[in-house]
Amino acid sequence: MARQSPPRNGVGGHDFDAKKKRKVAEIYQALNSDPIDVAALRRMAISEGGLLTDEIRCKVWPKLLSVNTDDLPPLPGKELREDNKDYQQVLLDVRRSLRRFPPGMPDDQREGLQEELIDIILHVLKRNPQLHYYQGYHDIVVTFLLVVGDRLATALVEKLSTHHLRDFMDPTMDNTKHILNYLMPIIDQVNPEVHDFMQSAEVGTIFALSWLITWFGHVLSDFRHVVRLYDFFLACHPLMPIYFAAVIVLHRQREVLECECDMASVHHLLSQIPQDLPYESLISKAGDLFVQFPPSELAKEAAQQQAERTAASTFKDFELASVQQRPDTVLRQRFRERLRGEERLRGEERTKSILTKPRTNRFVKLAVMGLTVALGAAALAVVKSALEWAPKFELQIFP
Repeated sequence: MARQSPPRNGVGGHDFDAKKKRKVAEIYQALNSDPIDVAALRRMAISEGGLLTDEIRCKVWPKLLSVNTDDLPPLPGKELREDNKDYQQVLLDVRRSLRRFPPGMPDDQREGLQEELIDIILHVLKRNPQLHYYQGYHDIVVTFLLVVGDRLATALVEKLSTHHLRDFMDPTMDNTKHILNYLMPIIDQVNPEVHDFMQSAEVGTIFALSWLITWFGHVLSDFRHVVRLYDFFLACHPLMPIYFAAVIVLHRQREVLECECDMASVHHLLSQIPQDLPYESLISKAGDLFVQFPPSELAKEAAQQQAERTAASTFKDFELASVQQRPDTVLRQRFRERLRGEERLRGEERTKSILTKPRTNRFVKLAVMGLTVALGAAALAVVKSALEWAPKFELQIFP
C-alpha cells in the first residue's frame, strides 16, 4: 500500500500545516543565529519529516557538513575526462542511472544532468587521489545534484567523500566489510531469534551492501524517501546507515522467520526491499538503537579492524565545528548521568523503555552524540555525536 500523505483538510490538516510552519520557523531561526545553531539543525533533520523541502536542504545540508557556501570551488571542466582511469566506469554507471532521475524529465535535461554528474565525480576523485571510485557512488552524488545543483553538490560530495563515505572509497573493501559486520550484532541485541535464524541460513550481510554504500539511494524508488534518509544520515554518526539497515530487517522479522532457512531464500527475501516502509517509525527506531547500543558496545562483536582506519573512529575530526555552536552543558550533564545508568540495563525491558521514550529526549540525544561515540569510547547520546563529528576547517567558516 502506498504511503499516505498527512490529512490536509479539517482539524488534522490544520494541525499538520501548523506543525510544519512551526518547524520551518525553527529551522530559519537556527540558520539566522550567530553562530549558526547546528545542534538545532541536526535535531530538525532527525525529527519527523526531516528538513521538509529541497529549498531548506540547500541551506541546511552545507551547515551539517560544515561547507562554506560563500567560497565554493569553480565548476569542474571537461578536461578531467582526459586520461582518467575512472572515466569509462563512471560513464557506464551514469548511463545506467536513468531511474534515478524524476519520471517525465525531458531527455535533454536529464542528459545534461548526467554530464554534470560525471564531472562532479571526476572532480572529487581528481582532487582526492586517496579516494577510489566504487559502483554505487554515483547513486549518492546524483541525490545531491538533484537537490542542490552542480556547484554546491560538488563541494558537499567532496566533504562527504572524505568523511562519511571514506571507508567505502578505500582501495579494498576491508573497512566496508567491517562496517557491515555491525549489522548482525545489532539484530542480535534486539531479536536473538532472527539473528540465530539468519546465522543458520548463512545468509551473511552482502544483501545490505548496496543499501549501505548508496545510503539506500539505489534501492528506493521514491525520491522523497531517499532525501528524507539523507537528512537523517547527514545529521548523525557515519554508522547510522547500518543501524537503519538493521531496523529494516527487524521490521520484516515475521517474513524472515517464515522463510526457508537457507541462504538463497533469505538473501532473496532481504535483498528485495519493500517500497512502502514506515520510514519515520524506522528512523525513530534506528536512532533509539544507536543510543541504546552504540558502536563502542558492539565493536568486540564486529570484525576487528585497526580503529584509526575507519571513519567511525575518527569522529573527533568534527570537533572544531561544534566548538562554534551552543552546547547546553546542563543538558549534556543530565544525559550523561542518565545514559550511564541506562548503559547498565540489558534485555527486553531495556529495549522497550528505550523505544518508548519521549521523542524530544531522543532527538536531543540524536542531535548531541558524536565525538565520544568513537570505537572504544562510552556513548553520550546521538546529537553530540553528529555535532562533534565534522571535518577540520577554519573557525571563520560561519562568519
